[in-house]
Amino acid sequence: MKPSSDTIKLSDIFQKIPQVLPKLPHIASGLSQAYLRGAKTPTGLAVAFEKTAQRFPERPALFFEKQQFSYQKLNQWANQIGHYFLAQGIQKGDVVALMLSNRPEFFASILALAKIGAISALLNTSQSGKVLSHSIRLVQPKAVIVGEEYHAIFDEIRPELHENTVLYWFADTETLKEQGTAPQGYLNLANCAHPFPEFNTTTTKRTHSKDGLFYIYTSGTTGLPKAVIFNHGRWTLAFGTYGHVLNLNQNDVLYAPLPMYHATGIVVCWCGVIAGGAALATRRKYSSSQFWSDVREFDASALGYVGEICRYLLDTPASPQDQQHRVSKMIGNGMRPNIWHTFKQRFAVHEILEMYASSEGNVGFSNLLNFDNTIGFSPTPFAIVQYDQEKNQPIRDAKGFCQPVRKGDVGLLIGKITRRSPFDGYTDAEKNRAAILQDVFKQGDAYFNSGDLVRNLGFRHAQFVDRLGDTFRWKGENVSTAEVEGILCDHPLINEAVVYGVEIPQTNGRAGMASISLATGMTLDQLDLGALWQDLKQALPAYAIPIFLRIQDQLETTSTFKYPKQKLKSQGFDLAQCEDTILVYLPQTQTYAVLSDEIFALIQQYHYRF
Repeated sequence: MKPSSDTIKLSDIFQKIPQVLPKLPHIASGLSQAYLRGAKTPTGLAVAFEKTAQRFPERPALFFEKQQFSYQKLNQWANQIGHYFLAQGIQKGDVVALMLSNRPEFFASILALAKIGAISALLNTSQSGKVLSHSIRLVQPKAVIVGEEYHAIFDEIRPELHENTVLYWFADTETLKEQGTAPQGYLNLANCAHPFPEFNTTTTKRTHSKDGLFYIYTSGTTGLPKAVIFNHGRWTLAFGTYGHVLNLNQNDVLYAPLPMYHATGIVVCWCGVIAGGAALATRRKYSSSQFWSDVREFDASALGYVGEICRYLLDTPASPQDQQHRVSKMIGNGMRPNIWHTFKQRFAVHEILEMYASSEGNVGFSNLLNFDNTIGFSPTPFAIVQYDQEKNQPIRDAKGFCQPVRKGDVGLLIGKITRRSPFDGYTDAEKNRAAILQDVFKQGDAYFNSGDLVRNLGFRHAQFVDRLGDTFRWKGENVSTAEVEGILCDHPLINEAVVYGVEIPQTNGRAGMASISLATGMTLDQLDLGALWQDLKQALPAYAIPIFLRIQDQLETTSTFKYPKQKLKSQGFDLAQCEDTILVYLPQTQTYAVLSDEIFALIQQYHYRF
């Protein structure tokens, strides 16, 4: 992997200090809330929201389409739902699954369940069939809240649920004004909650750090989804760190068109809003064409993002309106170094608070000092250790202990498991055991294995490099898919690219393969294959040049803007499984050629020595 020019020196830290000083009172307040609490201190989402609602009752809390809710109104609505569920016998630790789009009913329901100590299972609304039923069975909910917009999908798997599961319904309307009619077998939650009181539930004060708040689903690299428990203590830690570093106030609106069933949206973005008494603006589904129109309509001053959204926005035609907004800061993850500067300059965004965390992990980073190309600084105990990718394990010395990498080098990120930074884990005990490294630096210590490769930038800063499952070895070298994707996306004839390793019979390691879409207006017939190979040769080391290119009209993404690499890996360059044109860079040539049935057969017969 190429060395980084982004390592941090002490002089760099000193230069950034004046920018951070105005934030320090807010950051100090956040850290005190995050860390200065006992196991029995009332804490979590509902505690924080009620405090903000008490301080700023009339401030806008949520914008959605033409709807607007103040902190007081959203809190009162959640109280009604909470009191109703208490009357139905829902209690601390019970699970209620939610299948709703990013609309006010979603936020009110989550807040209501947090108030009574119940756990919200945030179903991925892009799931259906056996995957959806699996996700529900994992957490064994007492009830499921279904939005009308997902009724047809949910009804397909309804017979597979436990017969005692209570089904609730929200019509696809402004349900505080028009409740709608629930279909047979469902209770209309808007009608059910309406008669109940608006004052705060007393149960909020009995919610503690270890109590569950969410189940968030993570797909991992293979298999069916896993349910990760996210407790109130972890939410408070995010609230005290990410939330206060963002430094929002009553004049701010954060626009986040992200799927709120994932942590970047529901945890990072929302806690930043609550911490500053600001407003959250969202929409059902991300739209590149409507993005900046929404920003102006909501008068947003901050953005919540994932990296792919930033790339989608850069792919839109440049416009004088690109800078006609008051957005000055962003918070999220996945901003690629190859677009970082371009994005800031084109859209006039001054602060990118890139952060790193995972739903199941115990280590987090945030770009407090606003450096470029970094996931930032971590106050939690972590290490970056040397890793052997051929053996797929950390490198240990003669005494059996791991070795930290040097500044500027890449290694495996691991988070120390302590009382203050525990590993809460999955619902699957076997997966928990696989995620923990024992006796790392001394006998008896334990670290969470993040599965991520990062570069040590110095001064407790890091730069994300790749997932271990994405990085592969070819010609004895480690190939970073993220770095190759960045080079490909920089090419003027390539719009999107996703890179992965595929096996070629009778060769060692995995050869590079990229699924790409061509720039607007470009067709395969117009592509000079020799020139393309020459361009990649100039930009990449020989071992990192993709052997195969799969040409697609548009790359498939999940609802969280991720590419389904496992599917692409399994299909590989097998023409029987791919309807797309595949190009191959054959040995002893200086160009790409179209992969034909004949060439494919010769590759299988080891005619070519890759």
